[in-house]
Amino acid sequence: MENKEMKFCQSCGMPLSEEVLGTNADGSKSEDYCMYCYKDGAFTALLTMEEMAEYCSTFVEDYNKHTGQSLTACEYKEVLLAFYPTLKRWSLPQDAIPHAEHPMKQKLIDEVNALGIEGLHVGNLYVLQGSYINQHYTINGNTTKLLDDNATYWGTQILKADGRCYGIACCERYILVAEYGNDGADAELVLLKRR
Repeated sequence: MENKEMKFCQSCGMPLSEEVLGTNADGSKSEDYCMYCYKDGAFTALLTMEEMAEYCSTFVEDYNKHTGQSLTACEYKEVLLAFYPTLKRWSLPQDAIPHAEHPMKQKLIDEVNALGIEGLHVGNLYVLQGSYINQHYTINGNTTKLLDDNATYWGTQILKADGRCYGIACCERYILVAEYGNDGADAELVLLKRR
C-alpha cells in the first residue's frame, strides 16, 4: 500500500483531504488550498498572516484533541505564526495574492449589521462547511437542523459580553443568526430571514 505524505492547506495549515479542497477559477479542485481559504480561484478573506493566526487559534481545542497537547489559544497562535512563513500563501508577494472580495460577501455583511441585533456587528465573513456549523434547534417542540451539512456558507462567530456567542451563517437564500455557549451548547435560534 502506498504511503501518501500528509498535505496541508498552504494558507491556514489545516490537513488537506479530498473533501475539503478549495476550487480553482475553472471549478477544478485546488491541490494547495482548503475550501475555507480558497473558492473560485481566489482567497475568501483579505487577512494578514497575523489575522489568519488569530482566527485559526480559536480552533485550539481541535488541535489539542488531535495532537494530545494542551496549548492555550495564545500558545497555538505562536505555533501558527512560526509555521505560516513556510506556506505558499504567506511567501507570495502581497500584490500576487488573488483575494476574493466577492460583492455578495460585503452585501451579506451589510445585511447582517442592518438587522439591529444588540451586540452583533460583523466585520468579516469566512467560508464555512455546513457540517461544521450546523446546530440542533428546538422549534415547536421538535429538534431540527436548519443548514445543509454538504453546503458551504459565508459565516462567522462573534463573542458576546456575557460569554455566549452569536453564530452567523448566510447564503444566497437566507441569513441565520444563532446564539450558543461553549462548543455550541444550548443553541438558540435568534433569527432566520429569507433574503
